[in-house]
Amino acid sequence: MASEIELVDVTKRYGGASEPAVDSVSLTVPAGEIVVFVGPSGCGKTTTMRMINRLIEPTSGRITIDGRDTLSLDPDELRRGIGYAIQQAGLFPHLTVAQNVGTVPGLLGWGRTRVAERVDEMLDLVGLDPADYRDRYPRQLSGGQQQRVGVARALAADPPVLLMDEPFGAVDPITRGNLQDELMRLQAELRKTIVFVTHDFDEAVKIGDRIAVLGKQSHVLQYDTPEAILANPADDTVAGFVGAGASLKQLRLRRVREVELSQAVTASVGDEPAEVGRRLAGSGHQYALLLDARDRPVSWVHARDPRQPRPVGDSVSLQSTLQDALEAILTEGGAAVVTGARGEYVGVVEMDAVIGTVRKLREDHAEVGT
Repeated sequence: MASEIELVDVTKRYGGASEPAVDSVSLTVPAGEIVVFVGPSGCGKTTTMRMINRLIEPTSGRITIDGRDTLSLDPDELRRGIGYAIQQAGLFPHLTVAQNVGTVPGLLGWGRTRVAERVDEMLDLVGLDPADYRDRYPRQLSGGQQQRVGVARALAADPPVLLMDEPFGAVDPITRGNLQDELMRLQAELRKTIVFVTHDFDEAVKIGDRIAVLGKQSHVLQYDTPEAILANPADDTVAGFVGAGASLKQLRLRRVREVELSQAVTASVGDEPAEVGRRLAGSGHQYALLLDARDRPVSWVHARDPRQPRPVGDSVSLQSTLQDALEAILTEGGAAVVTGARGEYVGVVEMDAVIGTVRKLREDHAEVGT
């Protein structure tokens, strides 16, 4: 069950400072939505978010979760009911992956068997095979894997609220895009109330149901849907965040699942090259996509030489944006492979589908302007 969060005139003053770090912020985070706080470094967005779980105590104002004033709750009790994911994952280095994920359920008094079952469930949910990762230590994981474990830990006790502070800021762009897709897939299943802090407006547009553009002292410059902010920035400062190419950014509002997918010729990695060649010969296609035993894409082979596979490069998920798909298509040089919730092949998205969407967006924009 998701929870509504309300901030009313929330202010934070630090001793000795001439001005408050956060000044009289008021907004409502609807239950079950992702609300992104975006703004320049030092504007107070992280401070505002941390006041929700009282890692930073507000100086004045009121914060409620489902109508309950957070100041009326024991801080530890409050935090155990709020998931928290940060940049660099923040995992305990001396604990295994399973021990990290099971931290909060253990603090809540769950039995050993229940904790173990929940750990495996959460690792599977974030795309990590429990048998492979349960007993590893954080140092044995890549940055992207650590972030997945961090999200699993934040969700382990099934909190109604999840706070995420630049959680994907320390990984490479490809991994970051994959983690964003994973978050959106999880949200489609779980429908948590998520407050997400970032300085990256493109990330905000991609994942946010609503965006709060914050200025100095976390003054709310505009709080609306990504569509509304892209179409009508409230002022020059917000327009600066939107930046050039606002029409192309509209591709971040469209998901791969919204366009018609094409189908590649597929075969198993264990099939004989001659058999793959025969399938291609009668299909009119030049390439076949080889899948593993779990239907996950592995490599491409060309009709001229089915014995020389080429690994699949950038793929996208059904949750990916069409901008992600366009970038993958340009990298792959033809079409981008699309995968489902567990990495299984579901189709390919081609340039014609993206161009058709761009054309439709331009037509719609022209109609609005007339």
